[in-house]
Amino acid sequence: MDKNITKTLKKLEKQSHLEKTRKVDVPPEKRMLAITRDTGELINLLLFSKKAKNMLEIGTSTGYSTLWCAEVAKRNSGKIFTIECDQNKIKRAEKNFADAKVTKYINIMNGEAVDILESLKHKKKYQSFFDFVLIDADKENVTKYFDLAVPLVKKGGIIMTDNMTYPEKYRTHMKKLSQHIRKNPKFRTMTCQIGNGEEISVKI
Repeated sequence: MDKNITKTLKKLEKQSHLEKTRKVDVPPEKRMLAITRDTGELINLLLFSKKAKNMLEIGTSTGYSTLWCAEVAKRNSGKIFTIECDQNKIKRAEKNFADAKVTKYINIMNGEAVDILESLKHKKKYQSFFDFVLIDADKENVTKYFDLAVPLVKKGGIIMTDNMTYPEKYRTHMKKLSQHIRKNPKFRTMTCQIGNGEEISVKI
C-alpha cells in the first residue's frame, strides 16, 4: 500500500485507540467514530478483487474508511464520493486526505445524506454507477439510505453497512435493516462478524 496512505491510516488508528480507551477526553461530536482496521482491510480487499472504480460512502467522519477506498480508487483511476453534513469533520477529513495525497480521488459532498442521495438518484449518470457503497451514518435512517442507494449501485455491486452488532444501542435499527434487505429479491446478503458487524449485500 502507498506509504502516504499507510502513514495517515496509522495516525488515525492511534487517535481512535486513544478515544476508545478514554486516554483522551474528546466530546462525542468530535470523536472519529471510525470503522475498525479489520473492516477497512475487508473493504480494501473486496474493492481490490472487484477492480472497483466508483465508490460511494455515506458518512465521512474524519475520512478513515474513505482512505481504504481511495487506495483502490487511486490504483484504478477511479473516485470515491463521500457524504458528510458536519463541516468540522469535513475539514479534518480534508487534512487527512491531503496528508495521504489522495485528494484528487475523493469528492466530498457536504449536506444531508437523504437530500444528496435523492439528488443522485434522479441523475441518469449515477444510475447503476457505483461498484461499492458504504453506509456508516446515523442509524435511525439506515434503511432509508439503503433504499436510496439501490438504484445507484450496479449489478454485482456491493452495499456494506457498518455497526450491525455493535454498539448494542443500535441493534434494533440494524436488525430491521437486515430483515428488510432479506426481503429484497435483488440482493444476496449476509451479516459478517468482523469489526462492529458488517452487512454485506450484493446486487444480483
